[in-house]
Amino acid sequence: MSGLGETMAHAILLVEDASDLARVVVRELEGAGYAVTHVADGRAALAAHAALRPDLVILDWMLPGLDGLEVLRRVRASAPTPVLMLTARDEEADRVLGLELGADDYMVKPFSMRELLARVRALLRRMDHIASMLASDRDAAPAALCSGDLSLDTEAHLATLAGQRLDLTRTEFDLLSLLLRHPNRAFSRDYILDIVWGEAYIAGDRSVDNAVLRLRKKIGAMGARIETVWGVGYRWREA
Repeated sequence: MSGLGETMAHAILLVEDASDLARVVVRELEGAGYAVTHVADGRAALAAHAALRPDLVILDWMLPGLDGLEVLRRVRASAPTPVLMLTARDEEADRVLGLELGADDYMVKPFSMRELLARVRALLRRMDHIASMLASDRDAAPAALCSGDLSLDTEAHLATLAGQRLDLTRTEFDLLSLLLRHPNRAFSRDYILDIVWGEAYIAGDRSVDNAVLRLRKKIGAMGARIETVWGVGYRWREA
């Protein structure tokens, strides 16, 4: 059911009610060095996800009790865990629906184990890359950040504009610090939530948009430098 190698292995939650298929998938994933937990229904999947916080979920669409789409909705409401959906439904509308609800990839049954392993490796590599970027962006900021008349003293947690102190909340200060540290780089809203809010937010809320609106007002004309990148999020435009 589950296995851990001598080195730290990626943890995978397999949600599949077809026992024969599940045994094969578990065997292949464990043979590739992954730690696998298998459950056979939707409610057990949600409980296992909450308890284990796996690195990846492989999720069947047709499940007893809660179906895979409902499991996907609930997982997405609480965590950014990558989800690979397995299903016998091969209609384009079904694939689009799964992806729009937050699935990261989609495989139609029957599938080859070789392709499944390749998809799993690709998703986990992407997750590791994002985790590395998050860690880098959470590193201590330089002691001083400047852009035009705007200055941040990150050690004193002090922001000034043309020498006048700005009254910024911690969230607004951290958001501005992130943008100034990476001028002209576009950040998605989800990425900003992960960096600035951490886990203290509810998925789907408008925390980032509201913080940007307040920040633009507080920094006056410099607020125009916080550009909306449509379909992505925000960036600081360095003149």
